Amino acid sequence: MTLLKEPDFGTPERPGAATVSVEIDGQQVTVPEGTSVMRAAAEAGIDVPKLCATDSLEAFGSCRLCVVEIDGRRGTPASCTTPCADGMSVKTQTPKVEKLRQGVMELYISDHPLDCLTCPANGDCELQDMAGVVGLRQVRYGYEGANHLDAEKDTSNPYFDFDPSKCIACSRCVRACDEVQGTFALTIEGRGFESKVSAGAGESFMDSECVSCGSCVQACPTSTLQEKSVVDLGMPTRSVITTCAYCGVGCSFKAELRGDELVRMVPHKDGGANEGHSCVKGRFAFGYATHPDRKLKPMVRDRITDPWREVEWDEAIGTVARRFREIQGRYGSGAIGAISSSRCTNEEVYVVQKMVRAAFGNNNIDTCARVCHSPTGYGLKQTFGESAGTQDFRSVAEADVIVVIGANPTDGHPVFASRMKRRLREGAELIVVDPRRIDLVRSPHIEARHHLQLRPSTNVAVVNAMAHVVVTEGLTDENFVAERCEGYEEWAEFVARPENSPEATEEVSGVPASELRAAARLYASADNGAIYYGLGVTEHSQGSTMVMGMANLAMACGNIGRDGVGVNPLRGQNNVQGSCDMGSFPHELPGYRHISDDAVRGVFENLWGSALLPEPGLRIPNMFDAAIDGDFRGLFVHGEDIAQSDPNLQHVTAALEAMELVVVQDLFLNETAKYAHVFLPGASFLEKDGTFTNAERRVNRVRSVMPPKAGKHEWQIVCEIATAMGYAMDYDHPSQIMDEIASVTPTFAGVSFDLIDKLGSIQWPCNEEAPEGTPTMHVDAFTRGKGKFVVTSYVPTNERSTRRFPLVLTTGRILSQYNVGAQTRRTGNVAWHPEDILEVHPHDAEERGITDGDLVTLSSRVGATTLHAQISDRMPPGVVYTTFHHPVTGANVVTTENSDWATNCPEYKVTAVQVGLAPKAEAEAEAAREAADELVTVVD
Repeated sequence: MTLLKEPDFGTPERPGAATVSVEIDGQQVTVPEGTSVMRAAAEAGIDVPKLCATDSLEAFGSCRLCVVEIDGRRGTPASCTTPCADGMSVKTQTPKVEKLRQGVMELYISDHPLDCLTCPANGDCELQDMAGVVGLRQVRYGYEGANHLDAEKDTSNPYFDFDPSKCIACSRCVRACDEVQGTFALTIEGRGFESKVSAGAGESFMDSECVSCGSCVQACPTSTLQEKSVVDLGMPTRSVITTCAYCGVGCSFKAELRGDELVRMVPHKDGGANEGHSCVKGRFAFGYATHPDRKLKPMVRDRITDPWREVEWDEAIGTVARRFREIQGRYGSGAIGAISSSRCTNEEVYVVQKMVRAAFGNNNIDTCARVCHSPTGYGLKQTFGESAGTQDFRSVAEADVIVVIGANPTDGHPVFASRMKRRLREGAELIVVDPRRIDLVRSPHIEARHHLQLRPSTNVAVVNAMAHVVVTEGLTDENFVAERCEGYEEWAEFVARPENSPEATEEVSGVPASELRAAARLYASADNGAIYYGLGVTEHSQGSTMVMGMANLAMACGNIGRDGVGVNPLRGQNNVQGSCDMGSFPHELPGYRHISDDAVRGVFENLWGSALLPEPGLRIPNMFDAAIDGDFRGLFVHGEDIAQSDPNLQHVTAALEAMELVVVQDLFLNETAKYAHVFLPGASFLEKDGTFTNAERRVNRVRSVMPPKAGKHEWQIVCEIATAMGYAMDYDHPSQIMDEIASVTPTFAGVSFDLIDKLGSIQWPCNEEAPEGTPTMHVDAFTRGKGKFVVTSYVPTNERSTRRFPLVLTTGRILSQYNVGAQTRRTGNVAWHPEDILEVHPHDAEERGITDGDLVTLSSRVGATTLHAQISDRMPPGVVYTTFHHPVTGANVVTTENSDWATNCPEYKVTAVQVGLAPKAEAEAEAAREAADELVTVVD
């Protein structure tokens, strides 16, 4: 495959039917009103020279290279800023415009290094291309006068350089930062000849507000902003379109290679989820795939205290199969199980659960997706009838009021956050419900109308209070409720009770009643109100209750079934949705159908040729408990680091130590591998072929950029283990696995690799009724028929602050790092976040004698760790916050076994803790105090 060059129409597309007809160079073109002359010409196959224009940005009109002549108009207007008018006649090539363009280009070249042959952008430089297009043959101006050729290069960013000597001040990078990313980190400093791109007065890119999303690099028409990988490796020569393996946004990328070496990842303009945008992780943090830490040979050992021994694949797979069978022979078929991964493809996840059910002979399969978003599946299934979000990402462009609950999109889902910020800048209102003041509360050109800074664990009380206002103040969409819902009367009577009023719940939640009432009125009165939520909703003891509470609120206000509304989970990992879809829970087969359903089970038994148990198997916490009790003895861990990511790590490691066989399949020897007896090397996303399903139910193709470095595909390894255990599993290609998924999963009935390749992506359900997928769910009716209101009583968590543990810890992610950090810690992203830190409110810090940067001990009733403190007023007094990306910190050492009542999703977001100076830091602080006292004595 050659390098994929995407067409650039110069200016953005204008919506609407084609109503304006113009003549361009003798060709008739009909376009929507408001379309620029430049775009109309491009759609007719006529390319107008340009430098400052690109179709991802609004027209700017600064380069003057795109001038044209228009009959009946004076001068030579810029085609990028001139809208088409009906009957207009345009000439893009005349002696006059040719001369003007050559003059403009001559001025650009006169202040530009003539190093094309050695420039890293040679062959991929728009300035170079346009010099040829306009026919520039000479430059009459020398370098004797003032120029910018000696401007100092900024190499501070780990991923790209900024060379101002090559800058033409076209403002594309500045506008991309503003319009696409929404960070407003760049500006044009100075005027006239002194104009230059600046990341802030005297600041480097690294020290600025730049978030390294790559939009500026993508927009730059020269080599001013250039990836260091291109400088080092040279221009790529071919492309493979694939899907990012980080968060649940599911961005499409062109993986661009030179030979068999990946040079860069470029966001794909036709990507349904990202439409040409990216974040620092997807754009730049791919180096982990070739990191020297990767293990590429299978390894075995008898005991976890023994050294690893490299073996061939046949021995490793034979060892796994033999030892699993031996365990089952001694302890019974239910003594082994598996944990599948939300980082792996749908096809890989599917064969893991199939291996457990058909080869292991039990239902002991669970997934990390349950550890983060299982309340989403349960809550939305109960209320709407489908275990997934309701909208596509584009839908946010139609929202009038946006509610963000327990999510931090700018850090966790930055590409979607840019969409959201664009809509907020256009005038939509924002309500943030979060204990922490996230960046969306106030950032450039954005300010939330309301920040409901609730106490951790009181989500349900707050959503019930918002519903109380809707019901008691007559804000319910009565027609929607009457036509499309059931159970309203009972629910309305419940939320209207005095104990659910904002005034009654204020003492519990800490949210002022007046603020909550105003927020509820704003959401209920909006033409289109949309809810977006994250782990701050699901990772609670009442996670499932809260999901149902949000669904109740949306139905009561009629905010379901069209663009701009909905209840939308922001999934944390790249395939959380797909992992759930594929039957990775011990009680559900693919498609969220219960294992006890005889008819459903019969479909799989007939297909697989194996009897399936009707009883649900063990969830992850049950596996750990049973391991400590001696009943569960073997575990296959597929792409998860449970010894870092799961709660109450002392309990986790005790369970792993108690097992006779732990098999880890991963890229690196992670924390869990310390307790493993067999290590099977996995494949990075660059080596995978299959699909991921993102947070909007979008099934995207993952295409292999290179063969598996360890020699086997992950689905192939799983199939060989199952076969060695006596159950034959064999596929020639992952497309066959997807065909099998489609044959037994109604929502995937129409999905195939061929269809995805044709359409680009598909949002399930995809079946006879929706042959090209379903962007918006529940349009005319809910999946379950009528939407069901569910009474959502607030039940306080058992995890309470005490005199011994008076603070509450809540956790989250940061932009530059991802989950347990196994990938991002092995990239340049460590430059932004080299360690986890603990944010402590100034009041709490002062009480404990803690200053900024001190090493502190964070302890709970189950464990303790040390990390450095950062004094911050983002949280209210009594609440501390940290991330969980670094194993050296091991934040989950302190999180407890509390979990959601319906799904066992851990209550990561609420842990009673104490914070104090670490012993070493305390000694140093005491010494400093003594020194200060001595100084005072001398002065006196």
